[in-house]
Amino acid sequence: MWGRPIRITRLAGFDIKIDASWLLIAGLITWSLSTGYFPQILPDAQNAVHVTAAIIAMVGLFLSLILHELAHSVMARLHGLNIAGITLFLFGGVAELETEPDDPTVEIRVAIVGPITSLALAGVFWLSMALAATLALAPVVTAVLAYLAIINLVLALFNLVPAFPLDGGRVFRAVIWRRCGDLLVATRRATDVSAYFAWGLIVLGLVAAFNAGLGAGLWPILVGLFLLAIGKASYRQAEMKQLFSGRCVADLMTRNVTTLRPDQTLADAVNHVFLAAGVSFAPVVAHDVLLGYVDLHTIRRIDRDHWATTIVEDVAESISADNSVAPNLSAQKLLEKISQSGRRKFLVVEAGVLRGVVTLSDVSKHLDISRQIASSLPGPA
Repeated sequence: MWGRPIRITRLAGFDIKIDASWLLIAGLITWSLSTGYFPQILPDAQNAVHVTAAIIAMVGLFLSLILHELAHSVMARLHGLNIAGITLFLFGGVAELETEPDDPTVEIRVAIVGPITSLALAGVFWLSMALAATLALAPVVTAVLAYLAIINLVLALFNLVPAFPLDGGRVFRAVIWRRCGDLLVATRRATDVSAYFAWGLIVLGLVAAFNAGLGAGLWPILVGLFLLAIGKASYRQAEMKQLFSGRCVADLMTRNVTTLRPDQTLADAVNHVFLAAGVSFAPVVAHDVLLGYVDLHTIRRIDRDHWATTIVEDVAESISADNSVAPNLSAQKLLEKISQSGRRKFLVVEAGVLRGVVTLSDVSKHLDISRQIASSLPGPA
């Protein structure tokens, strides 16, 4: 969410990463536990005890979330699905599926194992608390164990809510998928239900904020907004995966590309290529050999007074793995590369020969046409 996640360790073959947003929420929860929850549970304890208990409880929550997502990851791997890693972010964690389940039964198994794990953890912490009380251990020990039992129970129950892409929402989607046979239709219906739930949380939060102050309603509002955003994003991702299934760069690219000569001046390039052809990006080719490219961003860095004396070869960006793709690269991989690099235009190169140019605009046009075609076809029964 906030930049590139930080990898902290590797567990059971999966990279464990933390988004910067998780550090914020971890700090806020630690602060609230040390100033509110534990002082009420342990009124006679010193502030240092409250802070220590809050830190230990936060670490316990951290490990519980990892185990929850690790259960998803292991189950996914058992069914042949690829997992890029596990990332903790603002509202919990996510197991990063590189490949989606191709069967609703697998979807259910992968989704449901997370809440089951959290319920099991809640039971373990509850029994540990009972044992600590029986052994007359320090009250702070039972207080921390009780908190971890409660928070894991809350985590399990919240994830069972049929709001996509929570675990319960994924189970709900799988049930619809099994009935209608169309993953995209199932995803749309699941996200619709998720939107109703999210708006319910937002309204509940607004009512609570009006009656008891902003603090009482802030979390329901934030969670509701988060579910709305991630639900829409998940649907768009599922839609793109289906519409781009079996497609590659060669299907999306522009083949007849206007090119530049290395000996052209920038003034000539601007007037007779960029303005004449209406492009902002042009490969540089000499004797059928691709040398690189020039775009308007590069030209704007050169003083206009020097355009007549500066040639394309002097400012061209060399071809590299960062700015080029192969024509057989899958459309999904292209989207990932656009997302990760922030680039909007790529040279399409095969064996050193220019085959075309593919841009974010090309992808958007293909997606728009595919949507129109899909909407004109009869839907599933």
